[in-house]
Amino acid sequence: MGNPVFANSDVFGGKSNGTTLNGAPLNGAPAGQAPQYGQYGAGYAAPDAATLGTMYDAPSATPVQTGRLTYDDVIIKTGGLLALLVAVGAVTWVTMPQLFWAGAIVGLVLGLINAFRREPSPVLIVGYTIAQGVFLGGISAFYESQWNGIVPQAVLATVCTFAACLMLFRSGRVRVTPRFTRWLLFAMVGYLVFSVINLVLMFANVGGGEFGPLRSGGWGIVIGLIAVGLASASLIVDFDAIQRGVRNGVPAKFAWSAAFGLMVTLIWLYLEFLRLLAILRN
Repeated sequence: MGNPVFANSDVFGGKSNGTTLNGAPLNGAPAGQAPQYGQYGAGYAAPDAATLGTMYDAPSATPVQTGRLTYDDVIIKTGGLLALLVAVGAVTWVTMPQLFWAGAIVGLVLGLINAFRREPSPVLIVGYTIAQGVFLGGISAFYESQWNGIVPQAVLATVCTFAACLMLFRSGRVRVTPRFTRWLLFAMVGYLVFSVINLVLMFANVGGGEFGPLRSGGWGIVIGLIAVGLASASLIVDFDAIQRGVRNGVPAKFAWSAAFGLMVTLIWLYLEFLRLLAILRN
């Protein structure tokens, strides 16, 4: 997996083979024991033909009725988190943009906690969204003060890229294969190491450059395009993980995990567009 939120989740990476993702049969029988059909407990009579006919004609239970994950769950929770992110970001931009460092640190801590939790925590996910709203509001105000109009451009680029990735995934033209995920994993690890080196050199004041010596000028444009490509590929892998979760019938509560995973990738994509557009403006 490219996104650690989905990569560390058993439910989005599991396969459906007639059992739940922890190995227990879906019919509720103990693990390792074949289900027994046609047996009734003491004191219960077998249903008559009319009852069986009524049961057969009744509509199947929907995923909502059985408490399973649906695409609507993911869309609603992702939309709600995005609305909260934008609202907090707008307030921070107008009132306290200098607090973006605090938002970055708190968001990083909560992001790591949420990424490695087995069970989703709505409270922690909302807390992460608020912290990231503070960070994005402050950093966006800084970029807008330096390059007028850059924030709307970055937002538009992020929305268009998200829509393009979703259409490519839905059309089947881009398939998430084991080779694809391995390639993405290696590329993201390499990009992480590159970014850490660039950050160290920037704080050490080696080589100059507003975004570090390795992210400035023509070379910075190339790296920015690569980073946008990696974030876009990560989005497609996120879509695939969510699709598997819906098909495998994972519990509805994991819609929070899916929404959180999408938020992480979208925030990363937006920041990369901000930096890339700033380098192009220079």
